[in-house]
Parts: sequence; C-alpha cells; structure tokens
Amino acid sequence: MPSGAPVNARTLPGMPLQMMDPDDEDLRFGARRLSEPAGPWWRPSSTMGRVFLGLGALIVLGTFTAGVLAVKSYLGRDSRFRIAGAGNIEASGLTEVSRAEILPIFGEDIGRNIFFVPLNERRKQLEAIPWVLHATVMRLLPDHIRVSVVERHPVAFVRHGSTIGLVDAEGVLLSMPAATMAQHHYSFPVVTGIDPRDPLAARTARMAVYERMLAELDANNQHLSQQISEIDLTDPQDARVFMPEQGSDILAHFGDDRFLERYQRYKAHIAEWRQQYAKLAAVDLRYDSQVVLEMTPGTNAVAAAIGPSGSTTTDLAAVPPAKPSAGTTKSIPPPAPPLADTSAAAQSVKAEVKTPVKAEAKTPENQVAAVKPTAPSTREAAIEALAAKQRAAHERAARLKAAHQKALKKKHAASQHTAALNASGAKPSTRTSVTQGQ
Repeated sequence: MPSGAPVNARTLPGMPLQMMDPDDEDLRFGARRLSEPAGPWWRPSSTMGRVFLGLGALIVLGTFTAGVLAVKSYLGRDSRFRIAGAGNIEASGLTEVSRAEILPIFGEDIGRNIFFVPLNERRKQLEAIPWVLHATVMRLLPDHIRVSVVERHPVAFVRHGSTIGLVDAEGVLLSMPAATMAQHHYSFPVVTGIDPRDPLAARTARMAVYERMLAELDANNQHLSQQISEIDLTDPQDARVFMPEQGSDILAHFGDDRFLERYQRYKAHIAEWRQQYAKLAAVDLRYDSQVVLEMTPGTNAVAAAIGPSGSTTTDLAAVPPAKPSAGTTKSIPPPAPPLADTSAAAQSVKAEVKTPVKAEAKTPENQVAAVKPTAPSTREAAIEALAAKQRAAHERAARLKAAHQKALKKKHAASQHTAALNASGAKPSTRTSVTQGQ
C-alpha cells in the first residue's frame, strides 16, 4: 500500500466494515447528551426528571395546605381570639352617633372568633346610619374590633312639613333632638324642597345649587348668606330666596347662577321698590335688563327696567320684555299685554338703576333664621316658633304663586280680546291702553 493513501474498506480487502448501528439507543442518547447543554433543574429534559419534579411540587403544596388548615383550626378553637363582650368593640370619631347605635350591628359577633367577623359587611352596615359618612372596621388581635367613624356635617336646616331637621351637602337628611340642636348653636338658612322620598341624586343636585349660592355670597369674607332666612329648592333651576325686610319676607327669584350679582342688585333697590309699591311681595331677578316686581294677590306685576343712571321715572308706555340672563335654563315667556288699570301697581315703570352698591349691614330684622341657645325651659318653644314661622312663609309663597297664575290667565284673556279688536278694525276704548307686565 503506498504511503499516505487513505484507509477505507476498499483498500483493505478481507477486513469487515465497522459502521454505527442506527438502532443503538445508548449511542444515540449519549450523542445527544454530549451535543446538548444541560437545562435548569426546574426544566428537566428527561421524562423521568419531569415526573419527579411534579411529585415534589404536589408534596410541597399539600404540606402547605395542611399547615394552613391546621393553623386556621387552631385559631378558630382558641378561646383567646373570641370576642367576649361589648367592651371588646372600640369606637372612635363618635360625636352625633352614639355607641348605642353602633353596638347592635356587632351583636351577633359577641362570642364569635375574631377571624370570622365579616369586616366589609359590618362597614356597610355602619355607613347605612344617616350620620355616618365613612367607617373603617379592623381586627385588633387577639380579641378586639376597632371602629373608626367619620361623621357628616350639616350645612342647612331643612323643613319638610312641620318638621325641622338638618341636611348635609349631599342631601342626606339628619335628625337631631331640638334640645341638642339648640346646644350646637347652628346658624344656617332654612331649606325647603328637599323631599326624603326623592332619589339621593335629585337631593344632591338641589344642595349643589345651595352650596354654589352660599359660596358666592360668602366669598371674600362678606358673609352675605347670614341675611337669608329661607331658600326654596323645589326647582333646582330657580332658587327662590325669602329675604327678611322690616317684619315681612320678600320672595326673590335668583335662578341657578350669578347669585352675588343678583343679590347686590336686590339690595341696591329693594328700599326704593318697597317705598314705591307698598304691596310688593316678590322680585324676579333672572332677567338681564329688568326685574319683575310681583304684588300681593289681587294686584298685577310690574316690570322695572335696568338702566345706567340712578334716576327713577314712571311711564305709562309699555316696557319691552328683557332677555333672560345668560345661563338661565328655565325661561319665562314674554308677558301678554293686559288691559290698563287705574291703580299705580298695574302701570309699567321704567326705573333707571345705579351700579349695585354694598349690601346693607345686618340688622335684627334681616338676620338668618337660626336656632339660638335659650334657657332649658324655652328651647323647644324656640324651635317650634321657628317651624311655625317657616310654615307661614311657605303658605304665603303658595298663595303668591296661585295669584300670579290667576293674573297670567287674566292677562292672556285680555290679550286675546285686544287681538280680536285689532282684527275687526274696531278702535279700543280709552281704558284698553296696553301695559307691559308679568
């Protein structure tokens, strides 16, 4: 054989050919183990490794579960974790809510293991109490329950029927004994139109109007809301305010915005209006260039125009209707022209008005309706007197509204009569000169 020739089966006759058997499993897996790197222990490459890993995981999980069950059983049977009595219920933040109102909620937990008390359910039950705004319930090992309460804050008196109560900013009605109410020396306006039968969302919307009004009137430490006795929020788009004026209340329509501007306009001219119209009962401030003065039942409304100067003149000509103020969503239709009346209250008046001046100082006659602390023997009498006064004011407002609707019907009939005369070509008599009013 020449030197350097390759050795193979062909060059070596008589020698058997040696080749790898493809069916040899040991050789095949051995070659694979040599060619592939070993993986992490939690990802075994062989079937047997995966089986052992699964069995180990099951054993660990079973041991952990058994331990948890054993601990739970031990804690459940151990008397050290049982709530022995009402003294194990701790409460903080209680002012208007008493322990007597809270303890019945945890009545079925007395004698129960502390770990079996449903804390979330107890929290919801506590927040169902009207005075409770927010509650927190915690376990205090080994055998105490701690309750922390945040109470609601009243922002106004509320009158529903003959009952005087309190209400918070969300429209939640709060009850309080008259003696306790007097001790707190609350000084709020009285709010009507908050019906407990209405949904909470509707009451919240009405109270939002009340909050905006007081925020505007009390801005810059003016405290003008102290001169308001009652606010009717039956229509949230028209806050009707009863303003005390020398022994009588004037009903003022403030709408739902621009409260400070309308209040200043009212205060700047109410003395003039009352001097000119002795039977003035209501003032509608929801218009840009005029206010509507409403008289007591039996008389008509008068439109007073707003001008740049401070002079006041009386004119028998009709006053053109003003456009509603921006933001007023509930508009009042233009008044129909009524027949002329010889009384001064039925005549239209154009009153040029000065720039609103500073609101007059607080006097005993225009102080806010509030419950003042009195002697123990007269506290309940003071609350009852307040309720009687507000009932009378509400009845007076209802009579004014009925009279106003009656006057509108009369004016509408007069308008139809005038239109019929114009259509027929007949000349109106000297007593049918048209005035503007509402």
